Amino acid sequence: MTALAPFVIASVLAGLGVYGVIARRNAMLVLVGLELILLAAGIVLVTAGALGPDTTASGNVLTLFVITIAAAEVVLALAILVAFVAMALAIQNDLFESRVQQVQGSVQ
Repeated sequence: MTALAPFVIASVLAGLGVYGVIARRNAMLVLVGLELILLAAGIVLVTAGALGPDTTASGNVLTLFVITIAAAEVVLALAILVAFVAMALAIQNDLFESRVQQVQGSVQ
């Protein structure tokens, strides 16, 4: 595999990520687009670190920071998802209780 292939893969992933961020209205899909952008950045950093004479391994170290940011983003996405599900269940529970009260009121 030549040095061009990782850069092409990274550019395709970055393009898909930018499209996902710009074109989508769903918050989860926007976060998936951000994940793709971060993945592309990680690929570029590792490839650049492998190609040049890098004594400090800065490409690999920066990739670890990118992975950390991506993990924090996943935690944020899961927290948003859990909050929405909890809110939807609370709304359904409130609707159920109001229906029960209506039925009890009509029986009495």
